[in-house]
Amino acid sequence: MSISSAQDRLQRIPIQINQGGTQKTYKPQGPWARRIESWIAPHQWLLSWVHVVMFFGFLILMSVPLLLPLPADNARFWNNFTLFANFMIWGLWFPLVFVSVVFSGRSWCGVLCPLGACSEWANRVGFKRPVPRWVRWEGTPIVSFIVITVLAQTVGARDHALGIAEIFGATFVFAILLGFVYGPGRSKRAWCRHMCPIGLMLGVFSRIGAVQFRPKLPRSGGERYTEKGICPTMIDINRKAESRHCIECFRCVNPKARGGLQLIFRRPGVEVEQIRQHNPNTAEIWFLFLATGLSLGGFLWLVLPQYQLLRQTLGTWAINQGWYWIGSPGPAWLMSVHPEAREVFTWLDFFMIVGFMMGCAVALTAILGLFSWIGGALSAWFAGTTNRRARMLEQAYAYMPVAMVSLVIGLGGKLFDAMATAGIPPSAVAGIKIVGFAVSLLWSLQLSHRLVGVQGLAGPRRWLVMLPTAAGVMVIGLAWWPAIFGL
Repeated sequence: MSISSAQDRLQRIPIQINQGGTQKTYKPQGPWARRIESWIAPHQWLLSWVHVVMFFGFLILMSVPLLLPLPADNARFWNNFTLFANFMIWGLWFPLVFVSVVFSGRSWCGVLCPLGACSEWANRVGFKRPVPRWVRWEGTPIVSFIVITVLAQTVGARDHALGIAEIFGATFVFAILLGFVYGPGRSKRAWCRHMCPIGLMLGVFSRIGAVQFRPKLPRSGGERYTEKGICPTMIDINRKAESRHCIECFRCVNPKARGGLQLIFRRPGVEVEQIRQHNPNTAEIWFLFLATGLSLGGFLWLVLPQYQLLRQTLGTWAINQGWYWIGSPGPAWLMSVHPEAREVFTWLDFFMIVGFMMGCAVALTAILGLFSWIGGALSAWFAGTTNRRARMLEQAYAYMPVAMVSLVIGLGGKLFDAMATAGIPPSAVAGIKIVGFAVSLLWSLQLSHRLVGVQGLAGPRRWLVMLPTAAGVMVIGLAWWPAIFGL
């Protein structure tokens, strides 16, 4: 028997290993996964050219509209480059990059993303200092996401070329600077691991994806962080137990090698169903709840008449107090000041948008956190244990599908607007939204059912413990009602 045949047979044998006191079985690698590895391994050099093309592509989409006149009222995205660039970023890239996570994990980050590539290129020639503790703090990407998301709203990044250039240009600069200063070794991506606002969201949702990279020679002890080794996002690859930080760069994949990682396809959602074996993380849940609430606020302030009533009331009160400055426009880098497009934000608008979005984030986080706590407490009570916090954390992961789809539907409005512009009937567009949300709702309930089952509950107790999660799912649906079903 040849060596390659022996290795192929070894890949077909299930592996069992004890991780965190739990016996975990690694299933064999499938034939399609081996074929993909066999093609990509000798062609990894092509990824550099892909990154170059993506970099210049984003550069053109960000910069060229700044040199063009405003689109005419009858212009459409297929005959006006400014509208085309806006559609490519907010109508295709933004919603589809989240949907792709279900089918291919964080492949965007490792294969296509120009920000991560720029950060890595800067790291090769930079200072290569160890990543400091404040960057490694698990709350850093949450703060990054909040700042970028709120700023994108106040500068009008979804409608104005200058806003797009500011948001993406500033992100490129920070990614390059962070890579230039931090990341010991060669070709590290501290930006992708610790600070990228989109990367963290994709990482969280990659847990429900159909793609996983697992160690061929797994070691016990659970997930570990290391700034040594080949992984650009500082994963100890032999102890890899979760999908969150893997950007699927294929750098650690070699079909002919005995060690490293190998690609496998799995049933979507299985990692969440077995989350206690895959390093459940409190910061991850905080991010999931806060990001959903923040994005909800970013949509609702645009459509709710109650927001305009509150704005008028607070504005009148401030003027009565003699705060006349609140009606003046602020700096263009902080808020939308586009008189030529008949949109000029004042300090009142700025504080209202920021306050409303943060209020929605805190409110939804409190509601979902409460429902998760009730579910965890019920589960622990029925099981006769005291590990309420662990059970609460596990059940909170059930919100992933409905949160992801609501983000796509709510903030991917440009995609649905383009469908209507292209001639698709409004009823069909509404039907797509409704079907998508219904599928995500059922998926979240299915995950909740399996998670409670893993916690050792069955029968009526299992359904009773699921009720708080079902209530939380319905709250998300009702909150996004204006985006999904219309006002």
